[in-house]
Parts: sequence; C-alpha cells; structure tokens
Amino acid sequence: MKLLLVSLILIFSSTLSITAKPLHHFVYFGMDREKIGATKSFLEMRAFEGAQVAYSWRQLEPARDEYDFRLIRQDLAFLARHGKKLWIQLQDVTFSERWNPVPKYLVQDPQYHGGANHQYSYKNDDEQTATVDGWAARRWDPAVQERFHKLLFALAKEFDGRIAGINFAESSVSFGESGRLYPDGFTPQIYRDALVTNMKALKRAFPKSIALQYANFMPGEWRPTDDKGYLRAVYYAARDLKVGVGGPDLLPGKPGQMGNSYSLIREMAGRVPVGIAVQDGNYEHVNPKTGKRVTITELITFANDYLKADYIFWCTEEPYYSNDLVPFMRTMGR
Repeated sequence: MKLLLVSLILIFSSTLSITAKPLHHFVYFGMDREKIGATKSFLEMRAFEGAQVAYSWRQLEPARDEYDFRLIRQDLAFLARHGKKLWIQLQDVTFSERWNPVPKYLVQDPQYHGGANHQYSYKNDDEQTATVDGWAARRWDPAVQERFHKLLFALAKEFDGRIAGINFAESSVSFGESGRLYPDGFTPQIYRDALVTNMKALKRAFPKSIALQYANFMPGEWRPTDDKGYLRAVYYAARDLKVGVGGPDLLPGKPGQMGNSYSLIREMAGRVPVGIAVQDGNYEHVNPKTGKRVTITELITFANDYLKADYIFWCTEEPYYSNDLVPFMRTMGR
C-alpha cells in the first residue's frame, strides 16, 4: 500500500510539473524605443522578462535588398546588458494615413501595386461615410509576399534563436464588408490563404525563436453569428504549423473578442504558444462581471485561467502602468 501511495504521489507531482507553466511578462514599447532605457521600473524588475518592440518594414528595408537592422541590434544589446530579452513585432499596418509601413520601392514600382492599401473607418455600417484610417501592406499580393518573405529570412539569418520571439501584426484589416472598398485582388478567401502562406514562411525562417500570429478578426465574417470559417482556418493552420497565436487587446468578457478570437485562442492553448497584448485603452476596460474598471489581477486571471496564455505584453499607457501595473508586480514580490 505504501509503495502504491508513493507511486501515485510521484505521478501526481510529475503531472503538476508538466502542466504548471509560468506566465511570461513583457513590456510593449511599440515604436517608442527611447522609452526602454528611460523606464527604470522595467529595467529593474525581474518580473518583466523583456521588451516587445515594433519595427516597420520600411525601417528594416530602406531600399530593395538593402536591409538595415541597426535598431534591432542596438535594442538587443541594450536589453542583454540588463538581463532582458527582445521580442520583435513586425509592423506592416498603421492607423494613420501619414505612415505607410512598406518600403518606398514597393510604392514606386508598378509590379507591387502600391505595396499597401488604405484602411478605412466609417459610421453606423455606412461605407459611404468612409474616411482613410491608415495603411495595410498587400499581404495577399504574391509580388509583395515574395519581398516580405525575403525580409523574414534576412531577419532570421541574424536573429533566430537570439530573440525571444517575433509576431506578425493583427489579422484584422478595415476594407469594409460590401466589397466597395476592397483593394485590387483582395477577397476574404484570398486574404485567409495569404495569412496561412505568410505564417508558413515565418515558421520556416524562425524555427528557434517563437513565431506568432496576432489573429483577432477577419474581414468578411463576424463570429459566431456569421462564421465563414476564415479565422478558424487561420488558427487551425497555426496549430498544424506550430505557430503561436494570440492578439492585441486583453478585454475580459468583451463580446466581440469572446465571440471571435478568444475561444480559438483557448482551444489552441497548450498546443502552440499563446501571447496576448494589453494595449492602450485596455486598462480602462469595464469588466462586465463587476461593472467596474478592470484590475490588474482580473487581467492576469483572465489571461491565465481562460485564455491559458503563455505571454502577456503590457503597454506603458499612463497613469495605469505606473499606478497599477508596477505596484502590483512589486506587491507580488516580483
């Protein structure tokens, strides 16, 4: 009996060690790289394992086949000196008409069809009111894809295994729903397939560092009431490719996210890495369960218990970063 009891205890302990996983905390600095060295709490606190920094395609490839990775090298070296890791967000979308994320040669050479297209916002589902709301790279355009994949392999040649991870920006693009605002060559089905193709290239390029796709919404559907299978196809492809999943906006209980990406993230957890980002505005989210502004404890609990995330990327939006997040981490002895 004693031998059996000891065996059961050992099996149970082994199971706990396998299933229990740490939640890794990174700080998201976006393209504000100068904040990394100026944020003392980030540098001093062991709880923050590293920085997630966004670099635009235009920054990294200023001319055709001429790559400039100096910013990444500088950030990687600085973080390493402080015992921190670097996570790259590869930015090929923007939310301002002023900033086109793709290299100028893509814009100027007709074979790339401009390289990027406008995104739009409009009121009350009326596309007649559409105004320009940023840019999105032509992820579905084979000529643009070819150039994008070359960038991935150039990055990986120098940084695979040296950075903690790399993620694509969110899957959501704002081209309307009727087709009136669709760019040339774009359909929701073509776009779905393009995301899968780009994930394959990302995983081939980065077999050592974590490769992750932010997948929150897909054009042409709204889960669960109008589910065409587009977002689900992206998640299932990620599962098969062993590409991580997740997305921007940690918003416990918010119906749009719950119905679209959150259930799929939860389904993939444990099969592939999961990363979720706390972005500007998320700290102000009202938790539908309490009717009050969400707390750091509630954000972590939802990420850990419901989404079963491996990584949280915390933004530095003030006053919440300094007044809420940092004291919480210190209270936890971190």
